Amino acid sequence: MKLEARVHERNLVKWAADKPEVVVFSADLTNSTEIGLFKETYPDRFYSFGMTEQNMMSAAGGMAREGFTPFVHTFAVFMYRRALDQIEMSIAYPNLKVRIFGFLPGITTPGGASHQAINDIGILRTVPNMTILETGDATEVESVLDVAQSIDGPVYIRQLRGQIPRLFKEPMRFGKSRVLSKGSDITLITSGIMTEEALKATAVLRENGVSIEHLHISTHKPFGDDSILDAIEKTKYGVISMENHTIIGGLGSSISELMAENGIAKRLIRIGLKDTYAHGGSKEYLMKYYGLDAMNLVKAVETLTGQKLNIKEEDLVEPQIDEIEQFIKSEDL
Repeated sequence: MKLEARVHERNLVKWAADKPEVVVFSADLTNSTEIGLFKETYPDRFYSFGMTEQNMMSAAGGMAREGFTPFVHTFAVFMYRRALDQIEMSIAYPNLKVRIFGFLPGITTPGGASHQAINDIGILRTVPNMTILETGDATEVESVLDVAQSIDGPVYIRQLRGQIPRLFKEPMRFGKSRVLSKGSDITLITSGIMTEEALKATAVLRENGVSIEHLHISTHKPFGDDSILDAIEKTKYGVISMENHTIIGGLGSSISELMAENGIAKRLIRIGLKDTYAHGGSKEYLMKYYGLDAMNLVKAVETLTGQKLNIKEEDLVEPQIDEIEQFIKSEDL
């Protein structure tokens, strides 16, 4: 599977060329959040605040009031933990067009609890007026800019960086899930890096007779397009969610709320961090250690179906782009 480097950095410069109202903010993490090339290309539209996230958010609100569209960049954990009051009072309460890019979501960093944003969705989806998006591959990193810019209000983007896969051919669509496979035994709902991980197992599960409806989520708030509800209603055994986040307050909670509000009595297994901080380590190590990997998905399917599938780790496969999104219709694009 092809990996692409620093997709956001190259794409942002090209995308913003004819958008003089777009200004970019950094909190002493310019190269770490892939905005160094923007600084070089448009120095008059770049602002470095140092390690003053609260001031940066307040300034973003002020510039938004003056007709600019600030694109704020920092590590996610420094944003929602340190500057929540400024986000609420200076940006969300007046419902201003500020786009907040939070990097290193969940266990995508070896930095441990001080650098891992494990409950950012849970906190920020309680903030009125806030839209929440999450990227899962290079195509979504590119297309999330158009999606965010179409929203008249604040947007938080859980952003990927560095070497990232290209899983999807079609761009992200606001409020719409991607149907990656059709099935009726299990409904699998994934987001962010967990979609790539799930795809390592879904083909093998289908080969073992498990019919899976797999949906990829990029819009966390507002949540609940018709395809999600339809898939949950028709599933035979139950629902599995996979998220790079604590299972409290994130994707799994959104799904459970949707099921309860619509009176759907199906079992839900939530794969994610279990009310714990994560320690340092590689992404692959942490996913296995905390039960966020593809083999844990296999175990969840076995639990729901009551079948022993005898799938081993060596049976898992890397996802192929040509096998993904075969169910999207041209009129939906």
